[in-house]
Amino acid sequence: MFYKIIVTFAVSAFPAMAQESIPFALDWKFEGPAAPYFAAIENGHFEEAGLEVEIAAGSGSLDAIPKVATGAFPVGFADINSLIKFLDQNPDAPVKAVMMVYDKPPFAVVGRVSQGVEAPADLEGKILGAPPPDGAWAQFPIFAAENDLNMNEITVEPVGFPTREPMLAEGNVDAITGFSFSSFLNLVRLGIPEDDISVILMADHGVDLYGNAIIANTDWAAENEETLRSFLQAIAAGWQDAIADPAAATEYLLSANPAADAELEQRRLQLSIDQNVMTDWVAENGFGIIDDARLDSALEQIATTYEFQNEPSAEVFTDAYLPEGGFSLN
Repeated sequence: MFYKIIVTFAVSAFPAMAQESIPFALDWKFEGPAAPYFAAIENGHFEEAGLEVEIAAGSGSLDAIPKVATGAFPVGFADINSLIKFLDQNPDAPVKAVMMVYDKPPFAVVGRVSQGVEAPADLEGKILGAPPPDGAWAQFPIFAAENDLNMNEITVEPVGFPTREPMLAEGNVDAITGFSFSSFLNLVRLGIPEDDISVILMADHGVDLYGNAIIANTDWAAENEETLRSFLQAIAAGWQDAIADPAAATEYLLSANPAADAELEQRRLQLSIDQNVMTDWVAENGFGIIDDARLDSALEQIATTYEFQNEPSAEVFTDAYLPEGGFSLN
């Protein structure tokens, strides 16, 4: 599924410049957290960079990785932890993270208070619904290890993305894995009282990982360095716009997804800004870059539940296409 906008400007005395077309693979559907990318289109940031960007919806936080690795898309948005494992299994794949977006990952276990799930320990003896391609489920073994959970005491039910929240709403499972801002608001939309929804953020319970990042095909990047730099600058400008005016950014999203609930998606966008993007670390150090020591720690943590075939490397991420100190979101 593609979404494409061509912004039309008034005729000027300057000749029209040819726009370079770039397809961009998202991790998920056109929901609130995708609004900054549409803001970058509607507010002309890509246009000013000489780019015409086509945004494709995804089907999970792992979805964009093979798309970018194979060159079907030059850039995408994906979970860096899944990328780490993908590169371990495919060490020659030409794909790398080039800009961190979710400094604090939205990986969460979302449960029902009325079904006895409010804290990690409550999951033992319960049924957990988890979509196999889900980024949050991929990190659940680390979460379980950090919280001394006995996996033998948890019944894991594979579920589909469309049925995940309905199954929890209907009481068929006691908790689910998912992104905090998505699963929480999906349950609200299904009529579950907010005080009956427990959101257990893995990052608040021992999981020291990063979240989703912009990824790029490294073969393409090597031949299009300035294009990639301009693309990332436009992405940062889209996030600046969304933070400054979430309502306007949500309206841009609705032009791509007219069936979406504007109030719900604006709230989802705001949750992603407050919980995942505009963290204290980003405010102090800059948007897009990472803390090398934290990434090293994350690699060590991944190794506690995943057997690396090769020596894990922090080279999964590069800041070569970012300005020094990243971008300011203020």
